[in-house]
Amino acid sequence: MEWKEYYLDVILVPLGLLVTISYHVFLCYKVRTQPLSTVVGTNAYGRRVWVTAIIKDNDKKNILAVQTLRNTIMGSTLMATTSILLSAGLAAVISSTYSVKKPLNDAVYGAHGNFMVALKYVTILCMFLFSFLCHSLCIRFINQVNFLINTPLVPGPMMNVVTPEYVSELLEKGFVMNTVGNRAFYTALPLLLWIFGPILVFLCSVSLVPVLYNLDFVEISSDGKGKGCNGNDRDYV
Repeated sequence: MEWKEYYLDVILVPLGLLVTISYHVFLCYKVRTQPLSTVVGTNAYGRRVWVTAIIKDNDKKNILAVQTLRNTIMGSTLMATTSILLSAGLAAVISSTYSVKKPLNDAVYGAHGNFMVALKYVTILCMFLFSFLCHSLCIRFINQVNFLINTPLVPGPMMNVVTPEYVSELLEKGFVMNTVGNRAFYTALPLLLWIFGPILVFLCSVSLVPVLYNLDFVEISSDGKGKGCNGNDRDYV
């Protein structure tokens, strides 16, 4: 391997991934320390309140709970299906005897060797497979919640086991897997551009961070109202 052929890939691709990972480390820190300043923390609090309200008035709201959870499962199913289809397509490209790098050699900056082409496709394949795994686990947890949230609160040993806190914990695990799966999918999108060169990976990763920041954070004012990054008032209390 000659450094002059690989230096763009070795520098720009890890740097782009580092930018994305650093943002998500910062997001996790904010969710832990200031949850109501993030959409993730605010939604988690709202879901816990929702589960408690549904269980307390289960006779009137059981259909609402099932329909809401079903819609969530449909969203995760769509993402899991998309991830596995893209993984299958990449696997077919990798195993194909046709050399996909030949038409791109003149248009791509960075390395063009067989090893680098294989590394690109395997990395993208792993990201999509990881996204599929996370969404599959999300469906598993929410399916469990779908049954437990309609469990009647009758006196007995199960009353101390299937509590609103336990159901909320399962629901949060499902949504955490959903969030991780979505973020893995988002990270794989810049990596898809690696096929056309490492410069696009870096530019796309850097451009993705402000977009995600605008979607992940809210500003909480002193009067208890949340402001989005576009300045619009939204009440989160």
